[in-house]
Amino acid sequence: MKKPTIFAIIICFGIISCTNSSNETIVFDKTPVPKLSMTEAQIYDKVLGMLVGSGIGDSMGAPTEMWTRDAIQLEYGFVDRLDSMVREPSPEGTWKINLPAGGTTDDSRWKKLASEFLLTQNSELKAEDFGSFIVQKYKSDVDNFKKIDAFSPEPYEENSRKMAWLQEWAIVAKPFVDKDYIFYHNALSRFYGGEMVCGGMLYAPTIGAFFPANPLKAYKETYKISIFDIGYARDISGLVAAMTAAAMEKNATKESVLSVLRTIDPEGFFKSRLVGRTSYRILRDALSIVKQAKAITEIDSKHPQPKRLKADTLYISQMYKAFELLDAKNQDMPFHAGEIHLQVLTAMIFSDFDFEKTIAFLVNLGRDNDTTSAVAGGILGAFYGYEKLPNEMKTKVIKIGKEQLDVDFELLAQKLTKKIIEQQ
Repeated sequence: MKKPTIFAIIICFGIISCTNSSNETIVFDKTPVPKLSMTEAQIYDKVLGMLVGSGIGDSMGAPTEMWTRDAIQLEYGFVDRLDSMVREPSPEGTWKINLPAGGTTDDSRWKKLASEFLLTQNSELKAEDFGSFIVQKYKSDVDNFKKIDAFSPEPYEENSRKMAWLQEWAIVAKPFVDKDYIFYHNALSRFYGGEMVCGGMLYAPTIGAFFPANPLKAYKETYKISIFDIGYARDISGLVAAMTAAAMEKNATKESVLSVLRTIDPEGFFKSRLVGRTSYRILRDALSIVKQAKAITEIDSKHPQPKRLKADTLYISQMYKAFELLDAKNQDMPFHAGEIHLQVLTAMIFSDFDFEKTIAFLVNLGRDNDTTSAVAGGILGAFYGYEKLPNEMKTKVIKIGKEQLDVDFELLAQKLTKKIIEQQ
């Protein structure tokens, strides 16, 4: 019997050890965790998979973030591996000049910040605590800047990037924490120029991983702390967390991950009068784009071909057809939450949840390709677990993160795993 396709289903409806940063062997309990029916090792593998999977997507997209497809093809051809970053540092981008392959941007910094926040919480997250956490982090960066005593401009430049990274977030968070809701509303309306940016999506996969196999809880808690999201961007952030939580399930399937897009709606977006649920229309757009692209049977040889990705010329021709269809849906800003959501869903469905093909799709598409790849990488990293991620890529991301960027994915995963088990 032929296995049902993703489209049909959506439309119809032992002891394992790893090594920590100190090179000590960590032995995990093989007893299933209550409620989860997963061992500590299995939870750790999926949490680390989420963090590193997102890091791989971030790293592969970082060299060409916001580039056009023509510019990507001119310098890189078809991107299907990690590469060094010859780009100017920026608050939201890379903080160091010419990072080697495996370097990351603010997408990975947000996974770290969200992880550190979660370690201070229990199963009931508090939006005020999240806001305070961000404000205190920003104040700490400001204090560090004030302590600089140097003639060379480099220390000032580096620390100014750290401050600027969170400055817009802190301006919104502080009045929220202070319960000055009129000022909070005004600050939120100016957040990144008043655009409906993908703020919550940057940390949503981390929240989803914190509530494994409980997509409803993941949605509710993410929605609660999405104090930077406007309109249906909050719904999208909740859905990204819910998909990640569903992917954390021991026996997760592609269908169980995608089903949350129509079954999880605690805020009642489907009931919206005259409008309905925008995020669901985005899903239907993704399905339509994939169907049209897959219908292409003629090979277009003008497109750049993969160097290492296992994909034939017809697959690449269909991929570029999907790119054209997605272009017609572009928003004014590449980091619009709706655009990011559409691109992530299209890539995952088009690639049938294949990790490397999904990331390659998003990176070569262009636009805000480090963020789209980081979101998809987080969901699929949780789905497959760390052990099944590409060896060379995951090794580089962990190494560069630890040695140059103060991001220790393994240590964060260890701490989050312990916290997840404690709250069961």
